[in-house]
Amino acid sequence: MSVRTRDSLGGRAAVAGIGATEFSKDSGRSELKLAVEAVHAALDDAGLTPGDVDGMVTFTMDTNPEITVAQAAGIGELSFFSRVHYGGGAACGTVQQAALAVASGVAEVVVCYRAFNERSGRRFGSGVQRREPSAEGAALGWNLPFGLLTPASWVAMAAQRYLHTYGLTPEAFGHVAVVDRMYAATNPAAYFYEKPITLADHAASRWIVEPLRLLDCCQETDGGQAIVVTSVERARDLPHPPAVIAAAAQGAGRGQEQMTSFYRDGLTGLPEMSVVARQLWRTAGIGPGDIDVGILYDHFTPFVLMQLEEFGFCAPGEAAGFVAEERLPLNTHGGQLGEAYLHGMNGIAEAVRQVRGTAVNQIPGAATALVTAGTGVPTSGLILGSDG
Repeated sequence: MSVRTRDSLGGRAAVAGIGATEFSKDSGRSELKLAVEAVHAALDDAGLTPGDVDGMVTFTMDTNPEITVAQAAGIGELSFFSRVHYGGGAACGTVQQAALAVASGVAEVVVCYRAFNERSGRRFGSGVQRREPSAEGAALGWNLPFGLLTPASWVAMAAQRYLHTYGLTPEAFGHVAVVDRMYAATNPAAYFYEKPITLADHAASRWIVEPLRLLDCCQETDGGQAIVVTSVERARDLPHPPAVIAAAAQGAGRGQEQMTSFYRDGLTGLPEMSVVARQLWRTAGIGPGDIDVGILYDHFTPFVLMQLEEFGFCAPGEAAGFVAEERLPLNTHGGQLGEAYLHGMNGIAEAVRQVRGTAVNQIPGAATALVTAGTGVPTSGLILGSDG
């Protein structure tokens, strides 16, 4: 694949199964147990057994090694195992890795998974603690002494510039929170089930790091999610209609850092997501007007607006109005603000449900879904479509 040309991966693999644990604030069990439960649930959904699996992909941040999960889940020999870096930016990248393995014949059935006790265990929102020296960590050294210690503080820098540049107020971010919670309120799996919010609620929530309020920030969640990828042909013989991987891409921009890319020419966009967008549109042969539902990574509300603009759904500075007018169904599971923070993997599952026609908040006739992974970091994305 090249950032300049259409790749040949699109349409050669599909998601055949999805499975998750419950989403909670205290799972009461190990992260390995969560991973195995999610893997078994996804295989059951796909109508497959652990013995069918020959590939596994996860995040570098996951504490559950591929071979350990394979052993605990009853999976036998593996011909492919892989990990993707950069936290939430890895989510769609795991599915891309699985699709590449399937398309090339390296593996036949690949399980992507992510499991953590992110609320009852290590809480990412607490920021940098006891970090070992590394080349990657050197970039943080320019910012930590000045109080930029947490993900919220890093995002707040870009968010403040966005508001200043386009003459907006923090209410612009509230539209994302309201939409996410609207869908979460009708999703029984969501932590904020039956708990919608209003713009007034958003404005009344406490400051975390100006201009971000509490309701601009995603949850902290315990849980696991798994995705089963195989060939389109094999998926057609399984219980559910295939969610065809029409396009998959990763992206890193110029001057890229992990959450602290403050020395670029501007802070009002996400260049790494632009790389992903160009590749997805090019490979799938479609554009923004062809997307029926958008599942956009929403660890912080401002970056949802920037993603909409990078993908060309609206012009720079216009995304808040786009969301307020509900011109595209967004995060129909409630997103990470409303359903659960599973590093974006639960968003991939929601896109699969929408394409299958089985989502709780089903969008009528949804045949094409855009999914994105973590923002502010090197990232990834998918376009999933119905078969035929």
